[in-house]
Amino acid sequence: MTEPLLQVENLVREYTMPRETLFGAPAKVHALNGVSFTIHSGRSLGIVGESGSGKSTLARLVMALDRPTAGSVRMLGRDLHTLPREELRLARRDFQMVFQDPYGSLDPRQTVERIVCEPLSAQGDSSRADQRKRAGEALDAVGLRVNDLGKYPHEFSGGQRQRIAIARALITRPRLIVADEPVSALDVSVQAQVLNLMQDLQKEFGITYMLISHDLAVVHHLCDDVAVLWQGRIVEQGPPERLFAAPEHPYTRTLLEAVPEAEPALGLHAVLPLA
Repeated sequence: MTEPLLQVENLVREYTMPRETLFGAPAKVHALNGVSFTIHSGRSLGIVGESGSGKSTLARLVMALDRPTAGSVRMLGRDLHTLPREELRLARRDFQMVFQDPYGSLDPRQTVERIVCEPLSAQGDSSRADQRKRAGEALDAVGLRVNDLGKYPHEFSGGQRQRIAIARALITRPRLIVADEPVSALDVSVQAQVLNLMQDLQKEFGITYMLISHDLAVVHHLCDDVAVLWQGRIVEQGPPERLFAAPEHPYTRTLLEAVPEAEPALGLHAVLPLA
């Protein structure tokens, strides 16, 4: 078998809380406690769990935006958290992120061109003309127009803004995109459009996704494998068809029982019209 694109091993992240008393030891919170998984190229892993389970902490560690207390995050065999600063900067072209809020993640003072070109500018190895050309290609890939490069975020709907955010992630031609609740701030009908776009982009460019979500229908639609995160630990992992049909861990069953269904006979897909 080929080497995994992403390999997370025994990842731990502790946070030290403020002291409650003058002489007492500060309490420690384990946001992650021994998380391990692998993702192979072209595949998608969904990380599901309730708020506070450690999902966003995991995303920050995979993106090397925070350092783990213990454990490793390896991209193509290289531990991101041990790379020298310059090597990490260059390695970032292989992994990009799409954030939850399409309104807060785009700078309202910048044009779409500057927003989408930002990762290329950070790499510093392409001309302005090349950046503009690649920005136009990225917009076209997400269903927007080259003429949109000169516009500002407030001129777009929420779904269009998230397409801009996806274009920004695409522009370095990454191997991995970490998507943290990428559709939770959107209307249901727009969610389906954005998810279908992400699926199409995966087929066209061979992108690997790590999808953070609390929405089981979203994960079921997009992911080949699902890991259930509970209190900083992965308690169950497997293909969504198996995991959602016959969950083994009580917490997974609790998550499934909490899913609202418009018509129970339709099952999980009744939550979101993803076709």
